[in-house]
Amino acid sequence: MRQIKKEIKIKNIKIGGNNPIAIQSMTNVKTSYVIKVVDQIKDLVLAGCQIVRFSVMDDDDADAIKEIKKQLNDLKIDVPLVADIHFDYKLAIKSIENGIDKIRINPGNIGGKDNTLKVIEILKKYQIPVRIGVNSGSIEKEYSHLPNAEALVASLKKYVKIFEDANYTNLVLSIKATDIEDTIKANILASKTFSYPLHIGLTESGPDTRGMIRSSYVLGTLLNDGIGDTIRASLTGDPVKEIPVCKEILAMFGLYEKPLLISCPTCGRTDYNMLEVISEIEPFLNQFHKNIKIAIMGCVVNGPGEAKTADLGIAGGKKTAVLFKHGEIVRKLAPEEIVPVLKDEIRKLINEENNERNKN
Repeated sequence: MRQIKKEIKIKNIKIGGNNPIAIQSMTNVKTSYVIKVVDQIKDLVLAGCQIVRFSVMDDDDADAIKEIKKQLNDLKIDVPLVADIHFDYKLAIKSIENGIDKIRINPGNIGGKDNTLKVIEILKKYQIPVRIGVNSGSIEKEYSHLPNAEALVASLKKYVKIFEDANYTNLVLSIKATDIEDTIKANILASKTFSYPLHIGLTESGPDTRGMIRSSYVLGTLLNDGIGDTIRASLTGDPVKEIPVCKEILAMFGLYEKPLLISCPTCGRTDYNMLEVISEIEPFLNQFHKNIKIAIMGCVVNGPGEAKTADLGIAGGKKTAVLFKHGEIVRKLAPEEIVPVLKDEIRKLINEENNERNKN
């Protein structure tokens, strides 16, 4: 069961409470390179990213915030932007003054309590949320004798108290570690300790396959326990790759509506270009926000029967294929008909579901 946390608003997005879990990512080019940053944000949003974070490492980055927001506004891209700041509290203040929608700081590396209080003073003026983030590299020395997960939560508790004592509770929290079990244990403990929304993810999860597997394990474990209000799959490289991974993970737990494409592993019975069909249908399905199941199967042996739970599917044969609905064959197709007919049937199915939903 989903653990309900305090509701926090980040520009046009609400997190916590009963709101859907938001997908976020982070740009990976220097923020002062405005054109490149805007292009990357545009690609992220198009892929389905709902919150975008970027690094603010110097005054040039902080000064770029106004222009980035202006260009996004011209493009009619309305996505919350988060400034990630380390070490220099003045950059946090400047980012807030320049119109950022949320900041992310680690009070443990921003120069002590006094500097954190200076940031809180500006946060109160502009009333934007702050994400307090801790990781395994920023554990407070006084807690270093504790197991890693407990030390992370104790450090976070110390930082949260600074904000609460200053009467500022517009907070989002995050705990990340490179170690899988430390990350899971720390977030479970944090969820029991705090009432604020949690951003979950595995830091430094790695590239591509390795990163996807490690992130899926951590995110899936936590989501299955009802933990998490925003998520990120932190993959090395192009951040746009993170978004479909997050969508798939959320969809597995019924937390995101998207079509499910199932396909067999192929074998010697496969006698048509099944991979070519998948390469056409998979991106086509990404435009829809519906829980439908589509099957692309290699042959009639494992087609209509094994995939009978699919709303629609095709199974190939020699110079032919069959279209089936819920396991029942409804039509034979020539090879050149497979993709256009399947797309047309998917559109019809989506329209039927929309009409049915509107009736109810």
